Amino acid sequence: MTLDKTKNYLNEKHVGYQIMQHSLAYTAMEIAGAQHVPGKQMIKSVIVKTNSRNIMCVLCSTHLINFTKLKIILNVDDLYLANENEMESLFPDIEIGAEPPFGDLFGLEVYIDRAVSENDDIVFNAGTHTETIKMRYSDFANLAKAKTENFAQHIYTEERSNFGF
Repeated sequence: MTLDKTKNYLNEKHVGYQIMQHSLAYTAMEIAGAQHVPGKQMIKSVIVKTNSRNIMCVLCSTHLINFTKLKIILNVDDLYLANENEMESLFPDIEIGAEPPFGDLFGLEVYIDRAVSENDDIVFNAGTHTETIKMRYSDFANLAKAKTENFAQHIYTEERSNFGF
């Protein structure tokens, strides 16, 4: 059901995409290596929580959230990563850590890090740890109903990402 929900959403919106299979991998950098795509092109969804809301942050696998910047952008004092129990309740049909980046499917606000927008194509988890979807960034941006901000910092070089680190 996890892949079907995402496929149905994309089909309803009439956007092109490609489903790709890969060996079991849990981190976005491992998936980039398994898929032989640049780490910057492989994007990940990270769920953060404030005292009053859940937010999906979408960033390149080569980046990490800068919580100081994100707190300022969100105008909050408290911000933390969702824990495993919170993730299970937000995404009951999705393998934990494999959330597709469409927050509106789950009733979440979405913030996209500006570095993601530098890609022509993006690859992301399709709800499992063995399937990804590749699509045009421009199509994703039109669907995501997200705010684009600069909240992540680059941590990995492309050389490392090509080897799955």
